[in-house]
Amino acid sequence: MLKSQILEKLQIKHNNLSHEDIEHLFNIFTKKIINSLKNGQNIEIRGFGTITRKINKEKFVRNPKTNQKLFKNQSYKLHFKIGKILHRKINNLPVPNTEDGF
Repeated sequence: MLKSQILEKLQIKHNNLSHEDIEHLFNIFTKKIINSLKNGQNIEIRGFGTITRKINKEKFVRNPKTNQKLFKNQSYKLHFKIGKILHRKINNLPVPNTEDGF
């Protein structure tokens, strides 16, 4: 799903807000997630899932074409663990009564 499609669905659901307001709120939401992950915090959205930051250690790697050794600096990757409610909905399993409504 594209960002424009998400914004369009939000506009339909919340027609009392302008398109600019919805886009501004969406941008604030994504920036908050990005800044939290940069600062080493985990993101947990109940019923949806958890996003954590994992460390790729610095190490020597080899270019398979030239067999040249290169040094790769420490980097980060994201790990997403699906929430129970989302997992049940994707797999068409019965979902217990929830208040979040998605």
